[in-house]
Formats: sequence, C-alpha cells, structure tokens
Amino acid sequence: MSDTPLAIGIDFGGTSVKTGVVFRGNVIDHAPPISTQDFDEPEDLIDAMVRVIEDLRSRHSHIAAIGVGMPGFVDFDRGVVYNLTNVRGWVEIPLKAKLEEKTGLPAVVENDANCMAYAEWKRGAGRGLKHLVCLTLGTGVGGGIIANGQMVRGARHGAGEVGQTSIDYRGRRGAYGNLGALEDYVGNNEITNTAVEAYHAAGTHKSAEDCTPAGLASAAHAGDPIALQIWDDVGEKLACTIMNCCWLLNPEAIIIGGGVARAGDLVFGPMTSHLYAQLSAPFKDHLMILPARFGNEAGMIGAAALALEQAGFPVEP
Repeated sequence: MSDTPLAIGIDFGGTSVKTGVVFRGNVIDHAPPISTQDFDEPEDLIDAMVRVIEDLRSRHSHIAAIGVGMPGFVDFDRGVVYNLTNVRGWVEIPLKAKLEEKTGLPAVVENDANCMAYAEWKRGAGRGLKHLVCLTLGTGVGGGIIANGQMVRGARHGAGEVGQTSIDYRGRRGAYGNLGALEDYVGNNEITNTAVEAYHAAGTHKSAEDCTPAGLASAAHAGDPIALQIWDDVGEKLACTIMNCCWLLNPEAIIIGGGVARAGDLVFGPMTSHLYAQLSAPFKDHLMILPARFGNEAGMIGAAALALEQAGFPVEP
C-alpha cells in the first residue's frame, strides 16, 4: 500500500463535513467531522476543510487527489457548487478551484448521490455491471445512473435525480415546484408524518419520535398492522419509480441504500412484490434488486474513487 496512490474523500452534509483517506474502497483514516453551522462564510469553512486535508496528508504520503460529494446541483466540469439551501452563503462557489489552489492537489466535486452510485459501481454491489440505477433513501431521495459503463450527468449535470421524478401528476408540490415527487412521499420526515396521521386516524396517539423509520421497523417486526401497512405503501411507491426507471433505462440492477433501506425486507419485500406484479417479463427476468454495500461512508468512497480516476489512476470496475 505504501506506493499505491490514495485519495481523500469528503462527504459534505448539511450539518457536518466528514473526511477520510480511502484505499481500495475502505476508509483507512478518519478526520474529526467539521460542523458546517459553525461557519458564516464559505471561505472560512473551505479553510477548515483544507486544514483537515493537510493533517491527513501529514500522515499519508501518497495522497494523489481530493474528491468531494456535495448535496444538490453541482457543475461537475467546473467544480462549482450552485446552491446549498441548508448551509449559509454557498451560492455558486468554485470549490474545485479553491481546493486545488490551497492544496496543490487535483480535486473533483460531484453530487453526493452520484458519489454513492460511483462507489457501488466501482467497489460495491454493482461492481462489474454496465447499466445500473442507485437510490439512496434518507431525509431525501437521491439517485445516480450508470449507463453503458459511464456515469450519466446530463446537459446541466442534473441527471439521476430519481427522487424528483413524479409518482402522482396531481400530487404534492415539492421544493422545486414539481408535483408528486417520490422524495415527498418516502423521505424520512414524510414517512414519519404519514405514520403519525395513520395512528391518529386509528385512535392511537403516537409521537413523531415513535414514528421514525427505525421505530416503524421495530413496530412492524412486532406485528403492528399500521406499521406494516406504512412499509407496504413505501414499497409500492418505490416500485412505481423503479418501474419507470426500467422502461427508461433498462438497467441490469437497482441498488438501494440509505437509512430507510436499513428496514431490510420490510422495504424490499413489498417493493419487489409490487414491482414484479406489473413489470414486463423481459425486464423482471433479468433485473437484480440489490442492497447497497456501503453505508454512511459511500459518499467518501465514491468521491475518492472518482478523484483518482480523474487524476489518471483508473479504478477498474
């Protein structure tokens, strides 16, 4: 490992920035997280990120590149972060150029869900495949697409946002003005709100703390019919989106990760059942539905792998 190029992977979230040194799909050294809310100016937060990078470089001499996974829209070619709605001041920030100037290392800035998809494709559940769709289910629903052995980014770097595709053309209006987006039904908060309402309608008081995805999973495992129905509904909504992905992209596999996916068979069981009940045989006979290999470190791993690739050190699938 001493002569093998390493990369630093950064997972930039709304509450914290997590940084680690990545070697062949494993984070071998973690830095303490940085609280994003402690900084009023982007430049100050970037300087804090650089200090963490330099500390990691002092312990690892073969760092060859830096990869950053960011929420929201990112101009991959220019490395510009368009807008972070939950972090102050981050509007059209040229993060790639700033990191390269301050560290002297090549840097890549990519959407965080694309980083997760890249990690699963190169090192995880999708290794060796050429056509796959990745979904990450958490507070929001992110997505990434690999087609013909390439990451699909689109004309304005917005491709792969599976969570913004509609499952109801007269449904709820989302943050971007679109109606019926999947994310507005199966995100963490939406699942919780739906469950609180369902229990209330049944004459049972349950708090939001009782109705988190983890709490609903425990209740469902105990046989609670309302919790079981909630998970069935989540599975049906996911099946609708996956069916659309199959007709549009004809993937070999759908890979699903994120916190909601930790419910396991409570999600995968009804989702697969609803999907296969309506999916045409040429698709379902060859489609794999797979749990993601990587958990919370997927963003770091994917960003690091992408950075090495862009720096001229190919990561073979």
